[in-house]
Amino acid sequence: MLAKESTQISVKPAQLNKPVLQIGNSGAAVKELQQLLTKRFAYNGAINGNFNEEVEFAVLVFQNWMFLKEDGVVGQMTWQALYSGAPVNMPVLKRGAKGEIVITLQSVLSLSGDFDEEVNGIFGPRTEAAVRSFQLRSGLLADGIVGEKTWYGLSKVRQQIGGC
Repeated sequence: MLAKESTQISVKPAQLNKPVLQIGNSGAAVKELQQLLTKRFAYNGAINGNFNEEVEFAVLVFQNWMFLKEDGVVGQMTWQALYSGAPVNMPVLKRGAKGEIVITLQSVLSLSGDFDEEVNGIFGPRTEAAVRSFQLRSGLLADGIVGEKTWYGLSKVRQQIGGC
């Protein structure tokens, strides 16, 4: 039997206790946000504590990379992803899954060159084969199941490509 991917997440949202930030905010929390966005290669502007359009754009880009709702608002899920550097609260996907999240998966697998089929939102045998191919190339357990480590690898594809 193949081992499953670890589901440990090192930072829990409740542990962060960070304010919700959006355009127009200012202060130490925004400065911290700017530093984290810089660390995550989403921002290269001034670290001045002002949440302006440039910071909002960086937040949107980062949210895209991490499969988060792209709203430019820094809530607990965005804070958690900023601190962990990885997607958070993503579902485990395997054959039989359907819907928007599978469309997202197939789209990223298309970008990575692992999936050359129609993006249809159905996790069938061809999607599973594409996941296995991606996992193998990424040095992951090639079990065809999309868990935390595979989502992390897929987020790097989005970062390298510049979004999806």
